[in-house]
Amino acid sequence: MTGSNDWRDHYAHRMMRTLGAPLARLERGEGAWVWDDEGTRYLDFLAGIAVNSLGHAHPVFVEAVSRQAATLAHVSNYFATRPTMELADRLTRLSGAGDAGRVWFGNSGAEANEAAFKLARRNNSGGARTRVLALVDAFHGRTMGSLALTGKPAMRDGFEPLPGGVTHLPSTVEALEAAMDDSVAALILEPIKGEAGVLELPPGYLEAARELTRRHGALLIVDEIQTGAGRTGEWFAYQHAGILPDAITVAKGIGGGIPIGGLVTFGHASDLFSKGQHGSTFGGNPLATSVAGAVLDEIEGADLVGNAARRGIQLRERVEGLGSPLVAGVRGRGLLVGVALAEPVAGHVSAAAMEAGLIVNAANDSTIRIAPPLTIGDAELDEFQDRFGRALAAVADTL
Repeated sequence: MTGSNDWRDHYAHRMMRTLGAPLARLERGEGAWVWDDEGTRYLDFLAGIAVNSLGHAHPVFVEAVSRQAATLAHVSNYFATRPTMELADRLTRLSGAGDAGRVWFGNSGAEANEAAFKLARRNNSGGARTRVLALVDAFHGRTMGSLALTGKPAMRDGFEPLPGGVTHLPSTVEALEAAMDDSVAALILEPIKGEAGVLELPPGYLEAARELTRRHGALLIVDEIQTGAGRTGEWFAYQHAGILPDAITVAKGIGGGIPIGGLVTFGHASDLFSKGQHGSTFGGNPLATSVAGAVLDEIEGADLVGNAARRGIQLRERVEGLGSPLVAGVRGRGLLVGVALAEPVAGHVSAAAMEAGLIVNAANDSTIRIAPPLTIGDAELDEFQDRFGRALAAVADTL
C-alpha cells in the first residue's frame, strides 16, 4: 500500500485511531514552507503546533543534529554530558531561576507536566497539603497525570478514575482567592490557554496567583510548553507580568522540532525531589539537549524573541485589516494568535486555508489558532494575508 492514491487507506489501516484523518502527506520543508507528496506548497503558520521555532530545515538545526549524532546521541542518565548541563544552565538563566534553579529533562510536554504534578505532591508539608488547583479549559497533556490536571471534561471522559486531589477553577482572581488555603500544594496554570482558543488570563491574575500561593505556601507552577521559547515576545509568558514562579514546564519550541521537555524549578522547589523519585531513560540525552541548546542560541542571537513581539503586532494588524465580517476579534501575544470568528465555522476556515495553501488550526469551533515560526518576515506576512483573506472570503460566501 505505497501508491500515491492509497496512503490515506494505509494510514487508516495501520495507525492507532487516536487522531483524525491527515490533511496531507508532507514530504519536505524549508523555512515557513512545506511541500506535500503531490508537490503542493503550503505556508506553515502553525509550525507543528508552536514547535518549529526556526521553521523547517534551518541550517542551525540541521548542523546541530548532524554534529551531535556523529559523536554521542544517547548514554542514559547514569552519565553526564556537556550539552545537557549547558542547556540546563541556559534554561535557568533565561527563566530567571538563577543559581538556585534546577532542571529535569524528559521527552515531551506531557512528561514535563507529569514531573510537575509529582513535584506538587512533594510540597506536602508532612501530609497537610493534599490539593492541587488547576484551571477550567486548561490543557496540560493526555497522560493520566497531566490529563487529571487538564480542565476539559470531554478529554477525561472514558479514562476515569484519574489521579485525585485536583480542583479545577474558573480563571478569575475571586475563584482563586476562595479556593486557596493551607491545604493547597500547588496551583498549575497556562498563562495563555492555547488549546482553549488562545485565551489570556485576566489582567493581574498572575500577580495575584503569585501573592496568594506564596502566602499559603503553595507552589506556583506555570505551564510554558506552548508559550515558552520566545513565542509571546518574552522568553516565557509569565515574564510579561514581572513575576517569578516556583517551577515552569517547557517543551515544544525549545527543541525546534526534536522531542524534548523539561521542568525548571526555582528557589526552595529545587530541593523537593530526591534521588530515585523521578527519572527518564531518554530524558536529557545529548542529541536532544544539544539541538535544543543550538535552537535557543539562535533564538537569542538573532533576536527572534523581539521578532516575535514585532511580527505579532503586524500579524494581528494584517488580520484586522482584512475587514472580514467573519473576524470578531484577535487575541494573544507575540506569535501565538487566536482569531475569534463571528460564526462557529473555524473548521471550514482552516479547510479553506488548506485549499489556499495555508496551514492554520481550528482550536475550537469559533477560533483559528496561528503560531508561525519565529523567523517570519514581511514576505511571509504578505503571503499569509493573501491566503488567509481568500480562505475567510470563501467561507463567508457560503453563509
